[in-house]
Amino acid sequence: MDQPRLLAVSDLHVRYPENRAIVDGLRPASDADWLIVAGDVAEGVEDVAWALGVLRERFATVIWVPGNHELWTRPKDPTGLRGVALYDALVAACRGLGVLTPEDPFPVWDGPGGPATVAPLFTLYDYSFLPDGTTTSEEGLAVAQQAGVVCTDEHLLHPDPYPDRAAWSRARLDESERRLAATDPDLPTVLVNHWPLTRLPTRVLRHPEFALWCGSSRTADWHVRFRAVAVVYGHLHIPRVTWEDDVRFVEASLGYPRDGKRVTSVSASSRATCCSGRCCRSRGQRARDP
Repeated sequence: MDQPRLLAVSDLHVRYPENRAIVDGLRPASDADWLIVAGDVAEGVEDVAWALGVLRERFATVIWVPGNHELWTRPKDPTGLRGVALYDALVAACRGLGVLTPEDPFPVWDGPGGPATVAPLFTLYDYSFLPDGTTTSEEGLAVAQQAGVVCTDEHLLHPDPYPDRAAWSRARLDESERRLAATDPDLPTVLVNHWPLTRLPTRVLRHPEFALWCGSSRTADWHVRFRAVAVVYGHLHIPRVTWEDDVRFVEASLGYPRDGKRVTSVSASSRATCCSGRCCRSRGQRARDP
């Protein structure tokens, strides 16, 4: 039997039939494989629950963090849930499926390369990834608007009961930092977040102003402070591996159908780092390393 692996994927966007078929055909190589799902599964609790339920039936452990799309509330949404109430409903759905979330105790991966604490995080963004030449979020947003770059979050991601998304982000950053500080100092970590933890991945964006909606400068040193051997994220739809401070950063997006079908998978190696590969195969096949 294949050795168990720690795998990751993000930005499944299962409202697209092509992506839904990919999720339906995803299989582990080992009954002991874990799967990290780094956000943007779908818009709507029902679709998120469908996808995570399918994956939980196949993988030994599934770990989910929210992306911005899970937190959208469309005008005709039948639930009417917004902000924290919507996030809480997603967490409740995950718990009903046996899927781990940022609200649960951090699990410890004991497979090859372990032990390592896997830390699912939910940080949002605080508009601190500023466009060049700006010094405040207000200036940055004005530059983005002038360039015609405005994230849909500004219309659909509601921060209730917080006054704005930056305030909600600050609360989430405080909570995430507190929990990371409480992890076992003798264990390395695998940090998981939908948004990049550092600014570097956003430097290749076609529209650099979009970085405003991509993270927070507060997390720039978390991979060092909290002993990360790997950082998993999504959001950018630019699947690749980069290195910062000898830590491997893996962007694991599937993305929209127009982005192509490549998925970056993650597994712990004997050095508890991450390996890139392909996590998705056609219907009935298994997830494999390259």
